[in-house]
Amino acid sequence: MPPAKKRTRTYDSAKIRAAVLAQFGNVREGVRALTDEQLAGATGLGDWSVRDLAAHITMAVETVSRNIDRPEPAQQESAPRKLALLDWPFATAARAGDIADGTRQLAAGNPDLDALYARTEQRITERLATAPDDRLLVTRTGAMTLADYLVTRTVELVVHTDDLNRAVPGLDIPYDRQALAACTRLLADALAVKAPGASTEVRIPPYAVVQCVEGPRHTRGTPPNVVETDPLTWLRLATGRVAWKAALEDAKVSASGERANLDGLLPLMG
Repeated sequence: MPPAKKRTRTYDSAKIRAAVLAQFGNVREGVRALTDEQLAGATGLGDWSVRDLAAHITMAVETVSRNIDRPEPAQQESAPRKLALLDWPFATAARAGDIADGTRQLAAGNPDLDALYARTEQRITERLATAPDDRLLVTRTGAMTLADYLVTRTVELVVHTDDLNRAVPGLDIPYDRQALAACTRLLADALAVKAPGASTEVRIPPYAVVQCVEGPRHTRGTPPNVVETDPLTWLRLATGRVAWKAALEDAKVSASGERANLDGLLPLMG
């Protein structure tokens, strides 16, 4: 696992909390409108149906409430390993099997998805009303502060909102601006962790600009190596939904310079 950068981007906790709740609300409204036929459709995420994906999104939020309900870990040598925010994207792949099994069980046991969303929304709203930012949560990937863990929830929510929108023709669940911004920035910073350096500038307007890749450092004027794309294409590249070469061929990414090829660095998350 790549080591986290020493200087991590800071996030406004109040805005992140509001963004998580807002995006979950957006998804709930979108899922509520789906027909049984649409829910039975494929997603392109393994063998998951749209119903499976919709159920999984509640898991991504319910884990916040469940972890707040658990005792806070003691500050001692036997306590769970703390996970830095920028380590999180690289720690998710190992959980894929357990997540898939839990998702199918949740979808099968909750045919009324709106009731499942209502319970999940109520629980997280109540828990966030009193839980402090520095509350330590014992997650499957490691111990994280509540503030950091909520930033990771913007990635889960935004990425899976995009999955739903692409799986169901005509579905257009909106993206909360703060959620999309946080998701974009965390995944951009993860690239800089994976490929430290300053020879290539990656631009994802209007939310993020990072420098990465070893090589001559650029100091002034137009950088010699530039990659630019939009936020949704970026999150698809970072999570393996779209391949680098396909994005280039479809003109979803512009890349100039000999060090502007990110093919070997993507995806960041499994």
